[in-house]
Amino acid sequence: MLARYIVRVPTLSRNLATHAPTSAVAATLHLKSGQSFYGKSFGAPRSIFGETVFSTSITSYTESMTDPSYRGQILVFTSPLIGNYGVPSNKAPFDSQDVGVYLESQGIQAAAIIVGDVAEKFSHYKAVESLSEWCKRNNVPGITGVDTRAITTLLRDQGTTLGRIAIGEDTALPAPDASEYWDPSKENLVDQISTKEPYVLNPTGSIKIAVLDFGAKANILRSLVRRDAQVTVLPWNYDFNAVRDQYDGLFLTNGPGDPAHCMEAALKLRTTLEEWDKPIFGICMGHQIIGMAAGLDAYRMTFGNRGHNQPVLALASAGSIKAGRVYVTSQNHQYALKLQEPFPQGWEPFFINCNDSSVEGIKSTSESGKKVWGVQFHPESAGGPLDTIEMFTDFVSECKAHKAEFGTVKAAAEVPLEVPVKRAAVAATA
Repeated sequence: MLARYIVRVPTLSRNLATHAPTSAVAATLHLKSGQSFYGKSFGAPRSIFGETVFSTSITSYTESMTDPSYRGQILVFTSPLIGNYGVPSNKAPFDSQDVGVYLESQGIQAAAIIVGDVAEKFSHYKAVESLSEWCKRNNVPGITGVDTRAITTLLRDQGTTLGRIAIGEDTALPAPDASEYWDPSKENLVDQISTKEPYVLNPTGSIKIAVLDFGAKANILRSLVRRDAQVTVLPWNYDFNAVRDQYDGLFLTNGPGDPAHCMEAALKLRTTLEEWDKPIFGICMGHQIIGMAAGLDAYRMTFGNRGHNQPVLALASAGSIKAGRVYVTSQNHQYALKLQEPFPQGWEPFFINCNDSSVEGIKSTSESGKKVWGVQFHPESAGGPLDTIEMFTDFVSECKAHKAEFGTVKAAAEVPLEVPVKRAAVAATA
């Protein structure tokens, strides 16, 4: 009797979940390579073009969808059920613990999403709406009821593919001609998503870190302010060299698209690397910009790495990272740095991907006298494993140590950077 009661408890719990039915409107995914997949629509009832990619993450769909690196992309989730815990409110304070949003940006960044089975019931104590309602409110379309395994297999075999989502009456139209597909990689997506004006977070922090924003995930900024850093967020192409001596360190964030569009930033960073001796850390796009500034080339991968389970091997030790250890990481990138021999003088490989041998990190050598690191993965995760989260502690500790030894110098000829301070919570959920 007791056993039967225990078995029935989960069923009762599911019955208490919030019901959020999806529409029965037809939807089609057309791929430029010729294949089409038919399902039903949820979210916004509009048709769009984009770049079709897949992610192997099984949790944190809200964080993935708000990651600016997914801008312009039709995101296919390989996990069969998405939406079961709904969507939380996205309001958070601007203080020493948070940066204005709960997720990774103020709105959904992906152009559209594709799931095998979108949950019509969701249950979580922080949930305020369903995945379908959230997508509709952000004008983002979705398709469910398609074979995401088949789509993923195609993308693995032929690589990331341009796509078209047709909703409702548009499903009766023929598939677009090859020339009609929109390629987001041809545009400077970083310029679209980066902050337009500088702003400051956590103004009472004990060290000052400048952040070049290529499309920053909020958890990168959150990871810095929680370690007692005052963070000044700058546009991606800001002339940091004009104000660099006001700061104790420089951070370069992740971002969407082709790093070749950001050569302007790489050339400015090359001057910084040559003339500045304070710590520098870059993640994802920021890592690629550091590599390009050092003299490495970036290339487009076949289908990229997207998910929360990518193993990387550390080739060198630095701070909390120990050479020879494998770390499980969160990743979202289509481009990578080329591994070349010889490596540029003063630089060495830091991490290598255990699955495809792509470069996952570079660092300055001890002989160079510099403290510069770049990693292709996301130590801050959100979502994903926290194997490498202490890299933020390492970076902030190096900035504090340099400040303790040399201080924060403000050159007399420099005009202090006047920027607004973020103090209040964001006004709207997203």
